[in-house]
Amino acid sequence: MKDYGLENRRFIIAGVAIVIVVTYIIRLFTLQIMSDDYKKNADSNAFLKKIEYPSRGVITDRNGNLLVYNQPAYDIMVVMNETRNRLDTTEFCNTLNITKEFFDSRMETIKNTPGYSRFTQQLFMNQLSDREFSVFQEKMYRFPGFYIQRRSIRQYQYPYAAHVLGDMAEVSPADIEEDDYYISGDYIGKLGVERKYEKQLRGEKGIKILLRDARGRLQGSYQNGALDRRPVAGKNLTLTIDLKLQALGERLLEGKIGSIVAIEPSTGEVLCMVSSPTFDPRMMVGRLRSKNHSQLALDAWKPLLNRSIMGLYPPGSTFKTTQALTFLNEGITSTTTAYPCHLGFYHRGLHLECHGHSSPIAVVGALSTSCNAYFCWGLYHMIGNRKKYGNVQTAMNTWRDYMVSMGFGYKLGIDLPGEKRGLIPNAEFYDKAYRGSWNGLTIISISIGQGEVTATPLQIANLGATIANRGYYYVPHVVKKVQDEPLDTTYTRRHYTMAESRAYNYVVQGMRSSVLGGTCRALGKYDFMACGKTGTAQNRGHDHSVFMGFAPMDNPQIAIAVYVENGGWGADYGVPIGGLMMEQYINGKLSEESMKQADDFQRRRIAYGTRDR
Repeated sequence: MKDYGLENRRFIIAGVAIVIVVTYIIRLFTLQIMSDDYKKNADSNAFLKKIEYPSRGVITDRNGNLLVYNQPAYDIMVVMNETRNRLDTTEFCNTLNITKEFFDSRMETIKNTPGYSRFTQQLFMNQLSDREFSVFQEKMYRFPGFYIQRRSIRQYQYPYAAHVLGDMAEVSPADIEEDDYYISGDYIGKLGVERKYEKQLRGEKGIKILLRDARGRLQGSYQNGALDRRPVAGKNLTLTIDLKLQALGERLLEGKIGSIVAIEPSTGEVLCMVSSPTFDPRMMVGRLRSKNHSQLALDAWKPLLNRSIMGLYPPGSTFKTTQALTFLNEGITSTTTAYPCHLGFYHRGLHLECHGHSSPIAVVGALSTSCNAYFCWGLYHMIGNRKKYGNVQTAMNTWRDYMVSMGFGYKLGIDLPGEKRGLIPNAEFYDKAYRGSWNGLTIISISIGQGEVTATPLQIANLGATIANRGYYYVPHVVKKVQDEPLDTTYTRRHYTMAESRAYNYVVQGMRSSVLGGTCRALGKYDFMACGKTGTAQNRGHDHSVFMGFAPMDNPQIAIAVYVENGGWGADYGVPIGGLMMEQYINGKLSEESMKQADDFQRRRIAYGTRDR
């Protein structure tokens, strides 16, 4: 008789055996094919893959003065898989003069870093001094899993141009996620050209594969270095900045809040970009960088803010040049159109004050004396010209289009991060604000650069460059040359405004007349033919002092904007500072008289409140 129980038992045993065999096959497949943990472990035992960091590109000014260079530095790297149960942490901490708490905290942080692997080198401690490096190197054989990684750190030669140059800092998790070039412990440009031109400056990493013996001791290059890859140095940058001009600008704005921007009209190259208060870029180097950055970030006067491209200000009377160009080009006024000014603009109960000068007055005289009434009347007649435009909305948007063509209302596109766009209102803006019921009188203050209009000092300097060129500009830029690369065509194309060169000729006459006997007459002492326009931008406190100009008149080499918060009349700070900057660049030095004047402005301090700015 057949024993079915025995036969069933045989099937069960066979099934269990099959399950065990299949399980082992799946596990072997997972370990050998699907998982690379064992391969990584074997590789880490046999090889040490050492990253070789490239030398970062150096930065010079337009005249070849070295601004930023590199110095050797040493980091301590750790391979976690090699340190387990083999490290005397007490001796290790004593050697580096760190606490056990710091050691434990740092090791835990490394394990929680995105992209962490226990088989590859991770940054433990960065930027050792030469002395620290020497002490550690002597004892390194006692600390399995720890290695020295040589790299370079940035050094800033001068205490100038911090906002243009920017700085370096350790990569964040977001940086690593965005670009797989970086690993934890790498450095990246954070601000200025260091950030904008990061990919050109950083170069390409190399790798050196070293062979270990059975005890983990390094035996030299694997396959005589056949698989090694040499690092490729980063590309050098030549800036458009003139170091001497930049240094003078920073001196002149000491103790003041504001900005100076100078542009070469024929190229759009930024000759200087001063933002005050500023800071010494050499503070942002080494292990104290984080502490210094935190202190600057908490400073109520915001020294980290690049006011030249981030500060939004009313342009004041410098903006009157754009109005003259628009009115002339649109036929709202002619060169002989004269408007009355009886210490200001009076119409239908509205009064906007002005200082005393001859009346009635035409465009050249209005620019020379900075007459408020002339430009108020011009805007009033343009916005209310229904015969030409049909309605106030079309007139307003036509006005807006002129301003945008002159570089206002949108970012100019400078090669620095963080640029702001400013504000040029349009018809929709006012329809929303006034529920469709508004006219030229409602918005009259925009004709003199007040009201809703805001601009950056860069945009005001670019206006000066556009007038100097009689109707076109190049996108301002701070990098003149990238090694072995052509300059981006963004910075070599002309941008023409809506106004014709004929209109610009009359505006130039008005700005020159201002120097000969108007609000900019302090510039008349120079041996070059300067053209200028003052601005006194109204403010809740003391007015801002503004100046925009260029020189020489017929062969412009420099266009400039000066903005001093709470500096009073444009002639108080803006004009004299602008004149000194022009003289320095055109003549290559200051006269003895001008040197004394520069010293005087350097000593001047403006009393500001303690409120956050």
